[in-house]
Amino acid sequence: MATAKDIAKAAKLLKEGGVVAFPTETVYGLGADAFNEAAIARVFEIKNRPRFDPLIVHIADMKQLKTLARDIPAVARKLARKFWPGPLTLILPKTRAVPDIVTAGGETVGVRMPDHPIALRLIAACGQPVAAPSANPFGATSPTTAAHVREQLGKRVDMILDGGPCRVGLESTVVEFPARGKPRVLRPGGLAVEDIEAVVGPVAISAHSSSKPKSPGMLERHYAPRTRLVIGGKPGGKRVGLLKIFGLVPKGTFAAVEVLSAKGDLREAAAHLFAAMRRLDALKLDVIMAELAPEEGLGRAINDRLRRAAM
Repeated sequence: MATAKDIAKAAKLLKEGGVVAFPTETVYGLGADAFNEAAIARVFEIKNRPRFDPLIVHIADMKQLKTLARDIPAVARKLARKFWPGPLTLILPKTRAVPDIVTAGGETVGVRMPDHPIALRLIAACGQPVAAPSANPFGATSPTTAAHVREQLGKRVDMILDGGPCRVGLESTVVEFPARGKPRVLRPGGLAVEDIEAVVGPVAISAHSSSKPKSPGMLERHYAPRTRLVIGGKPGGKRVGLLKIFGLVPKGTFAAVEVLSAKGDLREAAAHLFAAMRRLDALKLDVIMAELAPEEGLGRAINDRLRRAAM
């Protein structure tokens, strides 16, 4: 686990233009000083990420938000007060200080305050907001442990802070605030839509992907293992793996089975999703069959990841 000395070293690297992988409650992030364009360019290069896909910027306190957003709607403030720190990203009009490379040339920036002590201490010690997509190659399964980051990015990263397994295990829920109409969920994630609606009333949900997304995770294919993943159907192929949401491991038929929550807990299932996908992917199966979760709570986000992985 990362020590105070490790965090101080990582913060120094960020200040000097380095790139550091660090834990959050959602997934591990690949961070750089949000105002350092050269450092941000390295993040894109390390991930092989297309420049049209914007980054989320992470903050340690509300003072840092003022350096990023020139306007914060009242409904956005209400959500921030309720759910920050936490797995919620707000899409807000950006200040001139935010480099275009962070926002893919857009006029809005995604901001969140992570709910992880190492992440918060790192950002505070850096003294600047930290732009950070997930710490994995673009489009691949997101990392939920430091070992996942090492496996996929290795020495391309200046430093990896180990904070143990991610508690939530799914990327943040992303919400934008149109000038007219309801707030809109651009990406379901670690904060359930129902929890948001309990605070601000009904929200719209974006069902389309975009070639010029306002948020990460909006492209059709994303979060995918190397092994072909299909949703439902009958086993086909010699070696078939099953990704099961709830229940017990079925007997026979499958070469390998991962059950995300034997007790039927959506939070537990969400936390285990990406790690289970990785374990099945490592077995060199012919295909991975996946079940969908109930379309409620975090089940909506689990299904979103599975559908994008199966494209």
